[in-house]
Amino acid sequence: NKYDFIKMNIIGKSVLGRDIYELRVGTGEKKIHFNASFHANEWITTVVLMSWLEDRLIYISQLTNKNEYLKSIQLSIVPMVNPDGVELIYAGKEAAIGLYDVARLNENRADFYNWKANIRGVDLNLQFPAGWENARRIKFSQGFTTPAPRDFVGYGPLTEPEALAIYNFTLSHDFKLILTYH
Repeated sequence: NKYDFIKMNIIGKSVLGRDIYELRVGTGEKKIHFNASFHANEWITTVVLMSWLEDRLIYISQLTNKNEYLKSIQLSIVPMVNPDGVELIYAGKEAAIGLYDVARLNENRADFYNWKANIRGVDLNLQFPAGWENARRIKFSQGFTTPAPRDFVGYGPLTEPEALAIYNFTLSHDFKLILTYH
């Protein structure tokens, strides 16, 4: 509400139906996309990205040529790709709403601070078609052959709704640069 030039969109849903948000600033041809929290245990990247965004918004709001500037650039920000996983870090196994046996995957440890995957135990960063077969070969050779807190590639590329949302979103835009915070 503080910045009338920022727009919010929903680009998809997580496994548990949480919205995956995009924040958009500007309408220009110079399109840059940022995203964060692919990995649940990297939740701090959301905080860093949102802090960076607030600094940009303050800067933009103070420009005398704000409208011209906003017509020249387009910043696209997805601050949290893996909301279910991040919630798991904070709330523990209750975040799975009894639908997924995350406690078993986490070897019945009460804290989930090392959990990288989404709520189904799939590493979202390893879900994309480019190089998926190679990632599968490597991770399977390391013993990550089933859902786990980290490094399971899934049963195929783009099986997870969070990865599919980001994939479809980026394909539908002509971004000049994409930065993923890890």
